[in-house]
Amino acid sequence: MTRLPIHLTVNGEAAEVLAEPRTHLADLLRGELLLTGTHLGCEHGVCGACTVELDDAPARSCITHAGACDGARIRTIEGFAGDAVMEALRGAFTAEHALQCGYCTPGMLITARDIVLRLPDADEVRVREELSGNLCRCTGYRGIVRAVLRVLEARRALKG
Repeated sequence: MTRLPIHLTVNGEAAEVLAEPRTHLADLLRGELLLTGTHLGCEHGVCGACTVELDDAPARSCITHAGACDGARIRTIEGFAGDAVMEALRGAFTAEHALQCGYCTPGMLITARDIVLRLPDADEVRVREELSGNLCRCTGYRGIVRAVLRVLEARRALKG
């Protein structure tokens, strides 16, 4: 099969890879770039385990063709070091016992970060709605929702 060149910026680093047209972004990230923090769950875009940031918005990498990402900026869970919101969320996830097996956690954190940045006034109902596209089979979501609300409340308190 023909392999096509794909130019990406992944976690701030330029990357050029060759991939078959049918290759999904998750497979490229994991197999070619060895960024295994992006997890594959359902491979149908339903569970959210494969969520990455694609041009600053959450995207399901298991259903996104890598070729469609030529020229795009991708950030995987490995690319958030030093990000203040992500650090706050990681701390809140720990404090609120928002993870158990950890399989959903990378996608859940990327989605949670988007909620915090996009919806600073979100309440519990809205947080639950926004997280509904990310499946967790271990926690029952209570700790996850509390963690997101904790970060939202802390950010609102800082503003004043």
